[in-house]
Amino acid sequence: MEKIVVRDAVLDDLPVLLEFEQELIKAERPFDPTILPDPISYYNLSDYISDDTIKVVVAQQRNRVVGSGYAMRKKARHYLDHEMYAYLGFMYVPPEFRGKGINQRIVESLKDWAREQGLNEMRLTVYHDNIPAIKAYEKSGFKSHINEMRIRLKK
Repeated sequence: MEKIVVRDAVLDDLPVLLEFEQELIKAERPFDPTILPDPISYYNLSDYISDDTIKVVVAQQRNRVVGSGYAMRKKARHYLDHEMYAYLGFMYVPPEFRGKGINQRIVESLKDWAREQGLNEMRLTVYHDNIPAIKAYEKSGFKSHINEMRIRLKK
């Protein structure tokens, strides 16, 4: 496999990152009937790239971006043993690059950033039925922690 470099995202990466965002939304729609119809956006990626409290990274092979992710500082609930934690999001690798450890490399880079920020807790959310994503996160050391449940109330 060719060398993969994980680096900070820059505004020039925005076109491919916006494509990744739409692919991520498309992949998550089957798991969540409450996602609004297109066009939608999950993130303000240009702001995230410019924000010192958010670390947006891309994995790059040669001149092609082949993965993305971010970590942002979030305030923890008052009863937990940590005040702040790193929340991961925008974790995406195109299908043709999956299974090559790219997601793990991105997560490791974000873990390093979180440690540099003095954070000792990292969290993310994943749909319960998204088994491939769960397995990818487990490879990076994550464990299932809480199950959010929902019900649609109709009149």
